[in-house]
Parts: sequence; structure tokens; C-alpha cells
Amino acid sequence: MISYRVVHASCMFLVLVTAGCISFRGGSEATHTYQLSLEGAQKEVHAVDGNGPVLHLSPPQAEPGFETPRMVYLKRPYELEYFAANQWADTPANMVAPLLVQSLSQSGILRDVVLLPSVVPGDYRLDIYGFALQQEFFQQPSRVRVTARAQLVDLKLSMIVGMQRFETMEPAPSENAYGGVIAANRAVAGLLDQIVPWLRQCVKRSTTCTR
Repeated sequence: MISYRVVHASCMFLVLVTAGCISFRGGSEATHTYQLSLEGAQKEVHAVDGNGPVLHLSPPQAEPGFETPRMVYLKRPYELEYFAANQWADTPANMVAPLLVQSLSQSGILRDVVLLPSVVPGDYRLDIYGFALQQEFFQQPSRVRVTARAQLVDLKLSMIVGMQRFETMEPAPSENAYGGVIAANRAVAGLLDQIVPWLRQCVKRSTTCTR
């Protein structure tokens, strides 16, 4: 007759082995981490204007729900979801700051671009806020939408020169997170291509710099 202790031990062993198999097969998937970059984007580089103004760039501020490295996607309007095993290297708002500095420095509009905080005196301050980057699966192919608001302040006159909302969309080459990364880099490059000429018009005090 098999004793209760032997049966109990056998059952416990079976439970542990089964749990181990489940844990091994269903283990967490490796996390993939991505960057935003202007590599591959066709950017026209202009010489620095030695007589141009110095621009202070405030750290870009994210839209609520986007202050995270988690990658946002939507399957229906207004409902934010996040990829489980895919993430950005930093928040998209933080990653776009050096890309803005790069694009503005190469624009030929300015003498220098300084990312705040800094003690370097400036002529203008550019504030970027409401920054959002999301992959939308409302249709096929899915697409990435990037939006931001910009405000240019004349520091000498303490007045707002211009305000504008910007938006770009790019189709994803594949229906997954990596397809969204490729589209996101294209969309961010397109967004900067809108901000640079707008800033040029604002510095010139053109009427096309809207408020």
C-alpha cells in the first residue's frame, strides 16, 4: 500500500514540474528598445548665420498619457494602449529635443541653438508642448501620427511672436511595433520640416507666423 506521504510528495513533484514547464514556455518575451533618429532623412544643411539670433529651446513637454517610454497605439479613438514587449529608449518628447537642436542648427536661421537650462543669453525661446506620438490601427496599413504645439517667445520684448500646431502622419510598412518605429522616424522628420520654415517666418516677423 502506497503511503500518503509518498502520494503527497509525488503530487507536489508533478505540480512543480508542471509549473516549471509552464514558466519556461510562457516566460516573458524579451523587450525591444528603439530610438528616434534623423539618420537617412534628407536634410539640407545651411551655413550658420553669424549675425542670426540665439535660440533657447525648452525641453519638449509630452501630452498627458505620453510621458513614458512605453510605445502608444490605438485600436479605437481616444483609448491609449501600450505595447508589452516594445519600448522607446526614452520618452519620445525627450528624444525629439536633440533632433530639434540638430535641425534648427542646420537651418541657417540662427547663430546658435541652446537647450535649456543654460546661462547663455538668448534672443528667442522656443517652447514645444503637447507632443504625442502614436500608432493607429484604425485602417490598413496602420499609420503613425505625431503632433506638437510650438510657441516662439521674443526674450528681449517678453512677448509671444507666434504659436502653431503641427501634425504629420506616415504609413507603417508592417503591422507591428517595428513598422511603427520606422513610420515614427519618418513622421518626426516631417514634423521638423514643418517647424523649421515656420520658425524662419516668425524670426522675420512674417504674417505667416500665426498666433
